[in-house]
Amino acid sequence: MGEFKVHRVRFFDYMPCGIRALAFNRDTGRLAVARDHGSVELFNFSDNYCQEKVIPGRDGRSIEALCWVGSRLFSVGLDGLITEYDWDNLRPKYTVEAYGGPVWSISCNLQGNLLAVGCEDGTVKVFEILDDRIQFQRNLDRQKGRIISVSWHPSGTKIAVGMMDMIRIFDFETGHATHRLLVERGVGTAKNREVVVWSLAFLSDNTVVSGDSAGKVQIWDGLTGTLVRSHVVTKWDVLSLSVAHDESSLIAGTSEGTVVQFQFLLSSGEQQYKEWVRTRTLKSHSHDVRALFLTDTAIISGGMDTQLVVRPLLDKVEKHTAESEMRKMVFPLKSLVSCAKKAGLLLFQFPDSLEVWRLGESEGNGKPGDRLAVKRKPEKLIHLKRKGEDHICCSALSPCGSWLAYSTISSVRLYRVQHSGNNISITKISKLPKILSSAHQLCFSADSTKLFASSTQSSVIVTSICQSECKYLHTLQPKSGSRQPAHLLAPSDDGKWLATANTDYEVHVYNLNKLKLHCTVPAYGSCPTAIAIHPVTNNLVIVHADKQVFEFSLGQKEYTDWSRKLQKQGLHPLWLERDTPISHIAFNPKNPSHIIMQDIYMLCVIDQSLPLPDLRTRFYNQTSLKDLPESQRVRYSHAFKICKGFQDVLSVNALEDQSLVIVERPLLDILSQLPAPVLRKKFAT
Repeated sequence: MGEFKVHRVRFFDYMPCGIRALAFNRDTGRLAVARDHGSVELFNFSDNYCQEKVIPGRDGRSIEALCWVGSRLFSVGLDGLITEYDWDNLRPKYTVEAYGGPVWSISCNLQGNLLAVGCEDGTVKVFEILDDRIQFQRNLDRQKGRIISVSWHPSGTKIAVGMMDMIRIFDFETGHATHRLLVERGVGTAKNREVVVWSLAFLSDNTVVSGDSAGKVQIWDGLTGTLVRSHVVTKWDVLSLSVAHDESSLIAGTSEGTVVQFQFLLSSGEQQYKEWVRTRTLKSHSHDVRALFLTDTAIISGGMDTQLVVRPLLDKVEKHTAESEMRKMVFPLKSLVSCAKKAGLLLFQFPDSLEVWRLGESEGNGKPGDRLAVKRKPEKLIHLKRKGEDHICCSALSPCGSWLAYSTISSVRLYRVQHSGNNISITKISKLPKILSSAHQLCFSADSTKLFASSTQSSVIVTSICQSECKYLHTLQPKSGSRQPAHLLAPSDDGKWLATANTDYEVHVYNLNKLKLHCTVPAYGSCPTAIAIHPVTNNLVIVHADKQVFEFSLGQKEYTDWSRKLQKQGLHPLWLERDTPISHIAFNPKNPSHIIMQDIYMLCVIDQSLPLPDLRTRFYNQTSLKDLPESQRVRYSHAFKICKGFQDVLSVNALEDQSLVIVERPLLDILSQLPAPVLRKKFAT
């Protein structure tokens, strides 16, 4: 685009974790995703697949399976604990010891009042779900060997469990096993190799479907305990199963990265009867598909390659719509990069540490598109390890580069950073206000004298910082009474305003001089994914999960004329159909009409001085404009200057010297670091 000198930062060695478990809530349209390091993410599928919330992990926390009960989410893991999560405060609500060793699986009955968990000691433990907790009720008959998978019959009267070499069906009333279904090892398998029944599904017609380590999907008659049909779908393991809500189809995930679909269809023979028929095989992943879910319109899958894949079933959705596009989601939407604009420093956030880097310098000037020679390479100045076992949930670096803060779910830590040439020192501020116990989001004011911390119920704690102390000033609280924490904070450059956004779709603006609420932006029915206040006009720019862009005047407390014009004309369809949300907004310090936006694959400069693109406009035209004469170039120009071709953009920041910092992480590097598909830890020792 020619307006900026660009720093393309590729030394942020961030490695996303593999997906361990999925649970989809059909009533709310929310998908819970558990990753290997113990974090849980929440996606809102009814709001353009927006990642709403993230509960950070903890050292030693293990998640093997997830289960929704209404709006409550439970997990189990190899640490032997059952955990319920608090989505208002983004932390585990409580944990209960199962007292059965590592817990491999969890399942809720259709009535929503009982949980069954499969344990290492061979017991299936049943817990009663109460209003504010769960309570142990009973054990089913103990078996020899660990319980790997559990599935309730829809009636709630039977439970099927998967073990080594067999499946057991229990009568829930008596707690006794009524059937033992022996699973064959498969052709060419060593006799001493046990078969692991990784996943089960118990259907309403008493059919039991199993997936095992011998690569088979087997159909069983749960009334007689006999094998009806066996499908060999892979040479390796079938790790996960999911059945459609109407039980007309099911899918199986394998360790080869494939997803195999089966449908309940009429046979082609003379005698017409229904049977499970393998209909398609999809290659969505490079490694193990550890978890998947079949919705009414799509297949959701995740595994070791870290990608959450949503593949639409084209026979169930309207073609040529945003809903019919396959989506791959790898990186968290929350910011992992903080930029000290005045000091030219970058802060990188990892689960267990922080890194501070100094940007490199180039020699001389050049023409647009030139690669400038590097005079000074980027340099890592600080590597700070977190304290405690809780993973870092948010962090911030002050614009001057002299303050660094981070938070876990249990504590906030603030450091004074002093740098003079090559000499770097970091000092912890020992006494922080007691009210600053944890934060969901952190940021500093433009003059680096205030620290803002997102707290409970959309409140924001304001503290002043100077020299070696931090003092509490005020708690900013909206009048709406929302219980959701603010996930976005945006202070103005003049230090007068602070804008916040939460997942109740509320955007509030506070006057920092008066320390009170200034106004609330009119409600819009999609979650804000990025907000920023213009340094010159003090207009608030908001982008939502559905890609809609708004500009709100803080002085007039209303949308600007440009914003109204944009909404009246409508955004270009190609903009609205993009499958990744806008995650950052920045501004050109030397051109007030430029708004810089970024998603994971695209960088866009919106030039408010140019006309808006209409339906006939060539939208992605920045490359083609270079080849046109000047007269035609002006005629075809429009406000949305889009540059594609990035692998993964994690952050975009504009420095005061009109240079642009683009932090990238190539996906190919991530996949190359993963182990081979079949190398995985099967059991705890």
